[in-house]
Amino acid sequence: MNFFNLEKPTIEKNDRLEVLQAMESPSAVQEIGVFTQAANEPEYCHWDSLKHKKPLPAGFSKEQAWYAVKLSRLFERRKSEIHSADGHVFGWTKLGIFERYCHEFDLHTGGELMTSVSELKADEKKRLISKGLMDEAIASAQLEGADTTRAYAQKMLREKIKPRNESDQMILNNHRAMLLVESDYRNQKLSADLILEMHSVLTEKTLDSENEVPRLRKKTEEMYVIDRIEGIVYHKAPDIDFVKKELQRMADFANNNEGDFLHPIIKASMLHFWMGYLHPFTDGNGRLARLLFYWYLLKRGYWAFAYLPIASKIKQGGKKGYTMAYVYTEQDDFDLTYFISYLLRKSIEAHKDFQKYVANMRKSNSEIALAARTKYGLNDRQIQLIKYLAANADNSTTIASYISVSGISRATAINDLNELLRKGFIEKKKVGRTVYFYGKETIDRIVNKNED
Repeated sequence: MNFFNLEKPTIEKNDRLEVLQAMESPSAVQEIGVFTQAANEPEYCHWDSLKHKKPLPAGFSKEQAWYAVKLSRLFERRKSEIHSADGHVFGWTKLGIFERYCHEFDLHTGGELMTSVSELKADEKKRLISKGLMDEAIASAQLEGADTTRAYAQKMLREKIKPRNESDQMILNNHRAMLLVESDYRNQKLSADLILEMHSVLTEKTLDSENEVPRLRKKTEEMYVIDRIEGIVYHKAPDIDFVKKELQRMADFANNNEGDFLHPIIKASMLHFWMGYLHPFTDGNGRLARLLFYWYLLKRGYWAFAYLPIASKIKQGGKKGYTMAYVYTEQDDFDLTYFISYLLRKSIEAHKDFQKYVANMRKSNSEIALAARTKYGLNDRQIQLIKYLAANADNSTTIASYISVSGISRATAINDLNELLRKGFIEKKKVGRTVYFYGKETIDRIVNKNED
């Protein structure tokens, strides 16, 4: 097999001595400190990117600069509860930027709802959560190879369309699992049974690479994380006997909030890595790791993460970056800081995107609602529906979908839709036993404010 190995610089004994001697000078220490800070924040650099960083500390080669950075990181290193298969302990560095990131989340997401959401109405909040859970479910499946467009996947979930293939099924399973985390799993302690149940939901009606039902690996089975296009092996999962012991330790770690404080987002990131590193199952490990991240944060009261589709940000940045966060952690002295830093940055990106989305939504809602209410007498649910239908000519809804998204009774849903039919904003088409509602051109009078 073609295993991927990180490039590591050769650091001669004289290089080490020169760095140690330079650190006896206060001015050199300051210069090295500035360089190390730039190597750690905002992105925690490995040698493959640091070797291009300029300017270097005066008189240092790039190899010497890397050695100085490594010394600083090792000096600040903290042990984690995660062990490698060969007995090493994964460690991490508490960077200043972690404090800033976590503080920002505590200000905006550490409670029932984000500050930016608090002024929205209950049904608008419900729609935002629905959108966030859908987007996360879709992107998480796409990261694992699901070949379904986002537009169709959203339509499938909203209208409860039966999956056409395994890609659709993966997305549906992810969505069900996210809903279960929100409604049930967050109230449970982590255990072997809960892990197995989560995995079962995520992999229902799908098959692994051997065309078998995904399951816990057997002792004789080896598991590899492979780039199928390039044929490169990025990770060999540990022996299953070791994995089973570590799963119990992982559950104990997740359930124990005593001892030294770990910020919930950092701890959730560690759980995410731990599950991905162990790779206990024949399929579904990545989706399970990401689900575990959400489970822990919702359990600890970080409800706003239900709004944030972090897998979407991972996907936008390219799966290679996500893979390399694992590789750097495993192959560069078992340094978890790489993975924590990556996941925190993606969380912050998702948070900023969400804030922009909410701001635009509030502005748009205000403008559209004013016209829709004063001239056409529509309610908030109807206004949100016509906005959705106007966004794409192929968008549609059904009575069941409208009930699910709006959180209303069947009678109320039928009244809303019949009123929109009477006023000429929507039309209906029957396909088999299902009636679909589509937007008509008259919607443009409100959405684009081109009123007669």
